[in-house]
Amino acid sequence: MEIHVIRHTAVENPENLCYGFSDIPLRNDFSEDFNEVIIDEKFDKIFSSPSGRCILLAEHFKLNYKTDERLREMNFGDWEMKKWTDIPKEEIHPWYEDFVQIKATGGENLLEMQNRVLNFWNELTSETNADKVLIITHGGVIRLILQSILQFPLENIFKIQIDYGKKMIIEFNEGHFSVKKLNV
Repeated sequence: MEIHVIRHTAVENPENLCYGFSDIPLRNDFSEDFNEVIIDEKFDKIFSSPSGRCILLAEHFKLNYKTDERLREMNFGDWEMKKWTDIPKEEIHPWYEDFVQIKATGGENLLEMQNRVLNFWNELTSETNADKVLIITHGGVIRLILQSILQFPLENIFKIQIDYGKKMIIEFNEGHFSVKKLNV
């Protein structure tokens, strides 16, 4: 199975807001960004995060997709759409120290997000009737997929650059994964 995983294009966030589950808009010139996105024509299955920033990309390319809640970005709970600098220090400092275990107030931690993403991923890779799959999602989801394949420590997850509007291509064959391309 060949799996293409693409990140939505850049968002409009001049205030440096904390967002994950929130439907923050794409940048004003998103149609120009879409012209830079390279998506193959034929896929057996296409999945998208239900976030508007992902669905817009799927609809632009007139893809026949299904949304899956498990492909959402991290849920930052009460922090959603607040400036990072406005989140109380007594809440955010523990999260900075251990974002793997500590939750955003009212949100989820990285282990919980990993559980839902890998639930989707394991279900997908156990399928036998798809040769080529496209997933439209978020940077955090893509990093968690990579982490599950490469088995590096979760605390190193943000050391991987996942570019907006770019994709990763993974080959899955006889129970083995191979990351073929990243940020193409």
